[in-house]
Amino acid sequence: MQFGEILRQLRVDRGQGIKKLAPELGVNYSYLSKLENGYIGPSAELVVRVADHFNYDRNRLLLSAGKVPEEILAILRENPDEALAYLRQRFGAAGGR
Repeated sequence: MQFGEILRQLRVDRGQGIKKLAPELGVNYSYLSKLENGYIGPSAELVVRVADHFNYDRNRLLLSAGKVPEEILAILRENPDEALAYLRQRFGAAGGR
């Protein structure tokens, strides 16, 4: 599921309108609408604010927005061969060498 879809679902589940949510996240409602509809992508900072606001897993939300959590990047940087071998073995090669 993409970030915008998750954002919309979290907002709807809470029964919160887009115009009420926007100022709580420090953005305007037209920006949130564009995010929910997938016209634009969020910054990592906004993703974290959304995760905190809705008490949602930050890493899962970052990945849904196409952003790799810093702790995962650190693992990949420190252990590139092992991490890539594990991911390819566990999930299959996507793109490969």
